[in-house]
Amino acid sequence: MTEYSTIPARKGAGTRLLSGQSVIVRNTHGEQVVDTWAFSTEDMTEFMSMEHSRARLLKLIPGVGDSLVTNRRRPILTITEDTSGGVHDTLMAACDRYRYEQLGHVGHHDSCTDNLHDALAALGLTPPDVPSPLNLFMNVPISNDGALSFAAPPAMPGGYVTLRAEMDCVVVFSSCPQDMLPVNGANCVPTDAHFRVVG
Repeated sequence: MTEYSTIPARKGAGTRLLSGQSVIVRNTHGEQVVDTWAFSTEDMTEFMSMEHSRARLLKLIPGVGDSLVTNRRRPILTITEDTSGGVHDTLMAACDRYRYEQLGHVGHHDSCTDNLHDALAALGLTPPDVPSPLNLFMNVPISNDGALSFAAPPAMPGGYVTLRAEMDCVVVFSSCPQDMLPVNGANCVPTDAHFRVVG
């Protein structure tokens, strides 16, 4: 059996997928958000787009059987399994240095935006932009008046999502380093997550 690769706490990792292959993303310790991006191998200016996917699916939270689409409205990843409880986010941008500055942090802070760049650089690639990610396991409750909030993910340890590639693509994951809000649980302590390519 292929071993799982680590998405280190606060850091990112990437992999290449051929059309028809799948990647299992495991919330190893529970309550860890994993920002997820996908770019077409053929042309990285085509990438998984949350705004286009919401228009395609007519829902805020994708589920099993749903295909996420690119900014050219073509399927790129399909959710084929989800044992995590099905709570994910398609609204929030990846955290970056400016987000942490606004929250009052002084100095360097790891961010999902930096993790995307670093993970792609390790594959010899550069993103054309930083698209809004699919925030696996992220819990963003929406109240009746439309207000948004952050809450601890309900994902239990070992819960996972399986994503099938619908085109040759590069997928990047970031074990979100947010430790100033309860995005990664009430204790605000980011942890490792893991992934495995199958097929």
